[in-house]
Order: sequence, then C-alpha cells, then structure tokens
Amino acid sequence: MNNNIVKLREMTNAGVMDCKKALQDAGNDLDKAVALIHERGLSKAEKKGERATGAGLLHSYIHNERVGVLLELRCETDFVARNPMFQELAHNLAIHIAAMNPANVEELVAQNYVKDESTTIENLIKGAIAKLGENIKAEKFCRYEL
Repeated sequence: MNNNIVKLREMTNAGVMDCKKALQDAGNDLDKAVALIHERGLSKAEKKGERATGAGLLHSYIHNERVGVLLELRCETDFVARNPMFQELAHNLAIHIAAMNPANVEELVAQNYVKDESTTIENLIKGAIAKLGENIKAEKFCRYEL
C-alpha cells in the first residue's frame, strides 16, 4: 500500500479507497488530500442529516464531583451506538458541555470545540457522521453544577 495512503488514513480515519481517490485528485499532495477528505466527509454528512435517529445512548460525565452532565446522543442503529468512536464522541461532547455550559443544543453545536478551538461542535459531529455513515444528533442534555 502506498505510504501516503497509510499516512492519510492515520490522519483522517478515512477508508482506504477514499484516501486513494483523494491522493489521486490532489496530485499526491498530502495536505490537499486531507482537505479533500474533510470536504467530502462534510458533504456526506449533509446528505444524511434528515435520516431518522431511532437509536443512541445516554452518556453521563461528572467533573471533580462538582459538575455533572447527562447527554442523549442519537444515531440510526444500535450497531453504531455500540461503536467505540460513537461512544468517544458522546464522552467528548459531555466534557465540552461540562466546560462550556451551553444553554441548549443549538448553542452547543455552534460553539467552538473546547479541545480544539479550530473546529466547531457541529463539524465534530459531521466528521463522526462521515466516518460512521449514519446521521448523528445531540438530542438533549442537562448539566448540573454545585
């Protein structure tokens, strides 16, 4: 396998064929290929945005025994709900909610991600949609603080 394909997969978690196509389209330029993978992933996420989210999970997070978050993160199937990448997304969103205290889901998705200010929560979720192949929604959450 081409060394750049391996590097691109490590950087983006995209599939082998997506990486190969992006590298071909970018003239084997790794930076351009990363940008193409992200653009294509976001367009895939847009297409899945209207699909029903009948499965998901509840994730709880407590920070320093003073701030607690309960998050309902939805997806289309139980298969994705059990996926470690989906569960990690739920955990990261709960940490973000604990730290940034958004008033509602709309405010949450508009915020810059606390662990990476260069991206928004909306783009973080869209990235997961592109990787997992299902619509994902932060349905609701509650946050408690002492």
